[in-house]
Amino acid sequence: MAKNYVQVEILLVIGTTFSAGNWVSKDDNPADRQPSEIERLEEACWNGLLKTMLPELWIDPPNDGILYLWEVRQAESFLQLELSEIPLPIDPRCSITPRSLLSFCNDN
Repeated sequence: MAKNYVQVEILLVIGTTFSAGNWVSKDDNPADRQPSEIERLEEACWNGLLKTMLPELWIDPPNDGILYLWEVRQAESFLQLELSEIPLPIDPRCSITPRSLLSFCNDN
């Protein structure tokens, strides 16, 4: 019997009060250049702050599994995050990205 793995896709919309939040950087050095809003949000995700930022979206896998952030893709108006226990491709028919969703709707 094949094992079912937890897989989560999250879109973080840019240009909102949430994305403009002051997320803490691991290397806070005031002499460094100030990163853009999307760069700060992406860094916060890679630094493991996603569960803290969005606890209502966090899913703990069964049997003490661990969700890993495998991919962060930048688009013009959002960040697409892919989390899962193991690296798995996202089925385009189940994806929430606008490109996949619109192409699937056009086929029907």
